Amino acid sequence: MHVLIVGAAGMIGRKLAARLADDGALGERPLSRLTLADAVAAPAALAPAVPACEAVVADLAEPGVAERLVASRPDVVFHLAAVVSGEAEADFEKGYRVNLDGNRRLLEAIRALAGYRPRLVFSSSIAVFGAPLPDVVGDGDLLAPLTSYGTQKAIAELLLNDYSRRGCVDGVGIRLPTITVRPGAPNLAASGFFSSIVREPLNGLETRLPVPDTVTHWHASPRAAVGFLLHAATLDTALLGERRCLTMPGVAVTVAGQIEALRRVAGDAAVRLIRREPDEAIARIVAGWPRAFDARRARRLGFRAEADFDEIVRVYVEDDLPGHAAGSPAVA
Repeated sequence: MHVLIVGAAGMIGRKLAARLADDGALGERPLSRLTLADAVAAPAALAPAVPACEAVVADLAEPGVAERLVASRPDVVFHLAAVVSGEAEADFEKGYRVNLDGNRRLLEAIRALAGYRPRLVFSSSIAVFGAPLPDVVGDGDLLAPLTSYGTQKAIAELLLNDYSRRGCVDGVGIRLPTITVRPGAPNLAASGFFSSIVREPLNGLETRLPVPDTVTHWHASPRAAVGFLLHAATLDTALLGERRCLTMPGVAVTVAGQIEALRRVAGDAAVRLIRREPDEAIARIVAGWPRAFDARRARRLGFRAEADFDEIVRVYVEDDLPGHAAGSPAVA
């Protein structure tokens, strides 16, 4: 099996590539080739378990790039490349160029190859929904985003449905919760503070909280996100019908609940590293996001996430906290 990951240098892309390389298979099919593509930088080849692993710098929005990436007809394409929410809002042209134009070029490149219909797994977002919202959003509720990022993802979902209906791709769109706790440095996503208020204190660093403690949001770990992607790649898509996009399971928790989970793992000293510094721009964006979801459709199809936020914190400690294996002093 040949797998292509577009957006492979991102956090989830790197973790997905590493998991595929470690497993040496996708589902029950051995992995014979792995192509890692990213517009900024492509990760190096990952493991000898994959006989042919190539890394390429590739910007989907550039003419001809998508055609070159799919010319070898990969069996599964993971499309993870995106400009994140805060950056897409700040840079209107860049957001549409990457999140919409690049997506359309990929779909058209696939459509142009006669007899080729790969599984295309697209990472969408809960930002496709927008206020006013019920307390719990249903999987089939109206897509009515209030940000450029959410609008770009919603358009991409509609395209995925239509290209799948017409037999061009075998698409699955997964609306990811906010992925928490993200390892590494903060990114430009408006939701980045959800990770920072846990990650930085666990690493002994101060961080700022720009929204009230009462804000409720929908979360899943990077480990769960990789599991979603792998399951979507092997799912019987006949079970989806014409609705190819679905909301992933997650944990609904207030910011206060996040902080208490941090306290249970790392103690009061870690919590004292959180500084409350209100940011009206971020608060306004977050206020338009959904808070909790009815993800029963995804759960019926076998998608799984964490049971509570304490588990999400533990996943970060186990998978990504520097020095944890040697006994990190940040963890009580």
